[in-house]
Amino acid sequence: MSKRNLTLLTDLYELTMMQGYYEQKFNETVVFDAFYRSNPSGSGYAICAGLAQIIEYVENLHFTDGDIEYLRSLGIFREDFLDYLAHFRFTGDIYAIPEGTVVFPNEPLVKIVAPVMEAQLLEPALLNIINHQSLIATKASRVVYAAEGDGIMEFGLRRAQGPDAGIYGARAAVIGGCIGTSNVLAGQLFDIPVKGTHAHSWIMSFDDELTAFRAYAHLYPSACILLVDTYNTLKSGVPHAIQVFQEMRDAGIPLSYYGIRLDSGDLAYLSKEARKMLDEAGFTDAVISASCDLDEYLIASLKDQDAAITSWGVGTNLITSKDCPAFGGVYKLAAIYDRQTDTYVPKIKRSENSEKITNPGNKIIYRIYKKSTGKIIGDLLALHDEVFVEDHNLMIFDPVHTWKKTYLDAGTFTLRKLLEPVFRNGECVYTNPSVMEIREICRQEQDTLWDETRRFANPHEVYMDLSRKLFDMKYHLLDNLNEINEEADQ
Repeated sequence: MSKRNLTLLTDLYELTMMQGYYEQKFNETVVFDAFYRSNPSGSGYAICAGLAQIIEYVENLHFTDGDIEYLRSLGIFREDFLDYLAHFRFTGDIYAIPEGTVVFPNEPLVKIVAPVMEAQLLEPALLNIINHQSLIATKASRVVYAAEGDGIMEFGLRRAQGPDAGIYGARAAVIGGCIGTSNVLAGQLFDIPVKGTHAHSWIMSFDDELTAFRAYAHLYPSACILLVDTYNTLKSGVPHAIQVFQEMRDAGIPLSYYGIRLDSGDLAYLSKEARKMLDEAGFTDAVISASCDLDEYLIASLKDQDAAITSWGVGTNLITSKDCPAFGGVYKLAAIYDRQTDTYVPKIKRSENSEKITNPGNKIIYRIYKKSTGKIIGDLLALHDEVFVEDHNLMIFDPVHTWKKTYLDAGTFTLRKLLEPVFRNGECVYTNPSVMEIREICRQEQDTLWDETRRFANPHEVYMDLSRKLFDMKYHLLDNLNEINEEADQ
């Protein structure tokens, strides 16, 4: 990211709107919220990821001479506006939920507080980064959960939708819980473990399977995972692997990490039969790994069938989030700063689809945990100047079905503010953890979810409630819009 200027990674209408604001001499500070409306893959939650790349993008925002010349060639931008772009820098504030955090629909993952022209420009790239990495991190977390503690390797580079998707998808997959990736460039860029075995072509390039296995074991005795399904898994592959392991043992070569990989066929049956053969030969600690179009559902099914697999390589279905290829994040105006009153004037988008009605105002998010268990009770979306404390009783209610109320006694819950400052006055004030540190944060975050929220079928929904003050503001604005529409109809 830092080696590329992505300033023009934007939609044309962002620039044409910016020119319109420039001509109108309107560049007041505004609040934009980036959020999503529904969890991907039928999940009960999502994992927030991509903040490190947003920071790199914002810090590198500038229009080069070549950018300005290209925009001039389009014939739609005036010279005074192009001169403004030539000196453009981001000067606003950004708040974000840290990477690896579990998140829920309709709460701001990122909040931009900046002059409108600056905030407008950020929309496409910010959503591109957050949507993709959050999607893959969420998918990875589900796959890891299905594996019940077994290691998951991300093997999807060759099936990713381009180099960036492969690189940043691998990053997100590790955040979601994968133990490593086959992607060497991702390993270099993000200091994450890289792992792999060998392809069928390795076996086929030798005169016979046994010779191929011996050559590989000679090269990598401490990481000897042999692919056994090139010709015949149980009659050829596994017996030859056992023969090589025995030769290594007889030669005094330590069998520190060794085993077989299955990449086709009935994985449950083959793994159980292979386990018997390995155990009978005295190789009870040999790893049985598997690949072959795996996802969380197939892994869960294989677990239910007592498959003897303890290591999983997951590719296409993870790196593409095949069952849900888009995260669906949006970027909406929530407030405009009024200098005369020193307040934020709330803005709302009304829609015939109730789920598309936005939450107005400059907001913060409180996460509410049950003190005795550390599990999430819900999230409370409130206005930025509202304060809630743990030593007072708290009542939260469903903003749609308002009769559904939960009363929390003081001392029975804890609170955490989710949005953290990332940029202030255009300067980054946030220290991003390493990918492996974020992975551990993500693991801890998922421990705050109830098992019912993590299940794959009909997961329990974690609610995002509105404070009474925000709720009243929202419906006051909607009532005003209704009155305006009624007057227009008369």
